[in-house]
Amino acid sequence: MQDRLKLKQKQKIVIKIGTSSLTNQEGAIDRVKIGHIARVLSELSKQGRKVMLVTSGAIAVGASKLGYSRKPTELSEKQALAAIGQAELINIYAEAFQEYNCGVAQLLLTKDGITNPVRRENSRNTLNALLNMGIIPIINENDTIATDEIEIGDNDTLSAYVSVVADADLLIILSDIDGLYSGDPRIDPNAKIIHKVYDLTKEIEDSAKGAGSSFSTGGMVTKIAAARLCINNEIDMVIAKGDDPAIVFEVLEGKDIGTLFVAKEGAIVEGQKNYFFFG
Repeated sequence: MQDRLKLKQKQKIVIKIGTSSLTNQEGAIDRVKIGHIARVLSELSKQGRKVMLVTSGAIAVGASKLGYSRKPTELSEKQALAAIGQAELINIYAEAFQEYNCGVAQLLLTKDGITNPVRRENSRNTLNALLNMGIIPIINENDTIATDEIEIGDNDTLSAYVSVVADADLLIILSDIDGLYSGDPRIDPNAKIIHKVYDLTKEIEDSAKGAGSSFSTGGMVTKIAAARLCINNEIDMVIAKGDDPAIVFEVLEGKDIGTLFVAKEGAIVEGQKNYFFFG
């Protein structure tokens, strides 16, 4: 329980929310849901916490705006929809946060913004400058230009990178599943949620492959990879169900919700962060 109580003290927090937690049953962006996200993050900011949001949804917004009834398959088509959707999405967020007198800014990243030391430092400086201004950074991958060479690939991974770059002390991933299970809860009636993880064993990774194959875009596998990056950089990570963003308050109250991946103290040697890259 002590590990959970430490979450009360977290001050620099990255929150990642996936497309399924932003859209309605038809796949269109749900402004009510975004309003709930804005209320929660604005309250955290007013508490004095420094909050960053990693969000999906640009392609979904672009597709909805153009009346698409199918998911695009061509890369150029996806990038075009992302370009349309990114502009619309940040406007939706800006309007929602304005209701709570909270400012936002958009950051679009690709892998070279993390792998390149100069660009990584620029990313860190920009994030910290915005946070010091009381602005909430809203971060997504720059899908309009991302290719195999420079794409991060999923926002679970992106949120972990952002957490390390920004020197965050907690990453909360809001998902369409309420945590890591011992098996696939859809087919295994004996599967139980694992509330706390100290070590990412092969057994844990095998559980993730079974439990996450169709949950959200990245599935549980990418969340485990994100957890590995976080805990090896002394950052706690929590996976929790994102139906109601107010669950973040319960996480920060130390309640036994979702799955907590406990940071490894002393994992950073002589200030050298443990960057590594997936896939």
